[in-house]
Amino acid sequence: MAKTHTKHRGTLNGEVVVNSRQTATQKAAAQREPVRSTFDFTSSSISEIFNSNVFTRQVMRAAVPKTVYEAFIKAIDDSTALDPTLADVIANAMKDWALARGATHYTHWFQPMTGFTAEKHDSFLNSTGDDGGILEFSGKVLMQGEPDASSFPSGGIRSTFEARGYTGWDPTSPAFIMESTNGKTLCIPTVFCSFSGHALDKKTPLLRSIEAINKQAVRLLKLVGSEAKRVTTTVGPEQEYFLIDESYYLQRPDIINSGRALFGAKPPKGQEMEDHYWGSIKERVLSFMMDTEQELYKLGVPVKTRHNEVAPAQFEVAPIFENSNLATDHNMLLMEVFKKTAQRHGLRCLFHEKPFSGVNGSGKHNNWSLADSNGNNLLDPGKTPHENLVFLVFLSASIRAVNKFGGLLRATIASAGNDHRLGANEAPPAIMSVYLGDRLTQVVESIISGKPLEKSGLAQTIQLGVSAFPELPRDDSDRNRTSPFAFTGNKFEFRAVGSSQSIGWPNTVLNTMAADSIEYMADRIEAALKKDKDLNAAVQTVCKEVLTENRRILFNGDNYSSDWHVEAEKRGLPNLRNTIDALPELVTPEIKALFNKYSVLTEEELVSRYNVQLEAYCKTVNIEALLTASIATTMILPAAMQYQSRIASTIIQTKEAVSGLDLTPQENLLRDVAERVSKLRTNVERLDALSHEVDEGETDGLSHAKFYQQKVIPAMTAVRTVADELETLVDDSLWPLPKFREMLYIY
Repeated sequence: MAKTHTKHRGTLNGEVVVNSRQTATQKAAAQREPVRSTFDFTSSSISEIFNSNVFTRQVMRAAVPKTVYEAFIKAIDDSTALDPTLADVIANAMKDWALARGATHYTHWFQPMTGFTAEKHDSFLNSTGDDGGILEFSGKVLMQGEPDASSFPSGGIRSTFEARGYTGWDPTSPAFIMESTNGKTLCIPTVFCSFSGHALDKKTPLLRSIEAINKQAVRLLKLVGSEAKRVTTTVGPEQEYFLIDESYYLQRPDIINSGRALFGAKPPKGQEMEDHYWGSIKERVLSFMMDTEQELYKLGVPVKTRHNEVAPAQFEVAPIFENSNLATDHNMLLMEVFKKTAQRHGLRCLFHEKPFSGVNGSGKHNNWSLADSNGNNLLDPGKTPHENLVFLVFLSASIRAVNKFGGLLRATIASAGNDHRLGANEAPPAIMSVYLGDRLTQVVESIISGKPLEKSGLAQTIQLGVSAFPELPRDDSDRNRTSPFAFTGNKFEFRAVGSSQSIGWPNTVLNTMAADSIEYMADRIEAALKKDKDLNAAVQTVCKEVLTENRRILFNGDNYSSDWHVEAEKRGLPNLRNTIDALPELVTPEIKALFNKYSVLTEEELVSRYNVQLEAYCKTVNIEALLTASIATTMILPAAMQYQSRIASTIIQTKEAVSGLDLTPQENLLRDVAERVSKLRTNVERLDALSHEVDEGETDGLSHAKFYQQKVIPAMTAVRTVADELETLVDDSLWPLPKFREMLYIY
């Protein structure tokens, strides 16, 4: 009869002993029954629950006087300051709505520079002074909060002892209710700043960048004849993630503490058979997906698509486009809901960019576009893109922005996690380039050359050769999944964003650099119109100049190929291969001037973000280094040495029992294991020494980070290489860590 033992599998007093890894596999196999939802879609539809936990405009309109509502909407739509006298009325209505839905507390929900969300809960309850209580929520409390800011990263903006910080209500993003097991909380999206007024969060710069691009885009639209009053950036972030059984997760201290497996030999079967991508979704996973969707619908998150991704145990969810501020909030909510819901299903959700080596990592494809107040997508080419002036000027501006600020764009997605992913045959390389597709490339080449546009060689429909099948309309271009910044019909897809990061920072940068190029286009067109009143001629002239000057950034080929790296170098495109190469781009004089010009970030605020990213890199690698040494010493070495001892004992016993037998193969196995055990211990000692050396070494942020990148990471890799070799040699019953072949397939 089997019994559980935490060390190894073998025999003990005649009984079978099972190690903790094998116990985890038994648990994973036993709990694959899907968790059933309590929600019944036959009695309520998606549309009925959508936004049910959101204080929407419709809810506000029904809850406050008409004059208050209209004043609120006008302030939001016209980007003017909200009258503080309205706050009390709105706060009271928000409180009544939240209480009616079961909320007991409220919180200012904000996004500090940690890349996560933060919240401090306060009860609606106040004392009346006569042993009684009253539920209150004032306009002052709605408008401003005062969390302790001492423990949030500031990147040098303020000292640790300077603790005062402020949260300020963001009325452009609606309040919502988060449900938990024993109650509900009213969450109010806010910005977060220091006592001195410096932005300490991801949201404030994003909102500033939205205003910057709105101002320049409206000006450009007026020049080309549009009467639009406002332009917003729209975003649809596709989110990739992994799911593993919780039993395995709890047996992997590396995944628990760092989000990724620091050890693990490549499984015999990875993604070679291409049988997971868009495959039939396992029922347990589908149950989890449906559960998350129900929670997200209630929060107003418009999730649309779900499917299996390329790697085993990898999946993707994609929403409908929203304005970039709301999309950022919703993506943060999505990750939070996914993590919580996964645990209810006995799973763990991993957002790390590369949780498992040897298979694809995860990204967050940031689909970015522009929309005006008349409902037009400014990056929609229409049927005749060469005649669409609005499209041509905004396309040209986007191309110029990526070419001029490619290094900055690369820096926005720089992190220790993304370094494992970018440049592999699964994700775009670190070289920023723009893919347009065949048809738009023809349009661009026609504008540059001044020659008439040639007829496209692409058919308008696809003929499948089966009479019963209808003709399929063909797009103007194929899709290029190797491009970091690809045009995909009516938007640009920034594919290099890391799966774990907030999209707030990449979109802040996209908006700011686009605002610069849009202003440049407007200035040039305005100057051209002073010489020649022909608008079409002016636009064609400016677009030709801009596209000619920035065509080096255009590439439709295979970005994975080594030939492209050679070609990109010839073109003068930067290849910032890792975080340490990329981050200094944030603090060049040109970039400081860019953010200052559009009032998105002061120099102090920009430098603080550079410092925060460097610090995050160092902390991440340091945690991984400590984990690597600890796991290798306390888990892998004991198992390997026990196996080594078993082989040695077996050889000795065999020689005593059978004389003259050639035991060279067994001795070779012993030598292989013993050599690796010795090498592993030596490599761990080297890693330990470097960990102490870095603590006593450079204090400068960049030098510190370079030490980790150039010395500590290679030392970690050396430890892992030997450990993974031992995994393929050591008796399976002794190996303490769940293996990839288990974690990626049993869930």
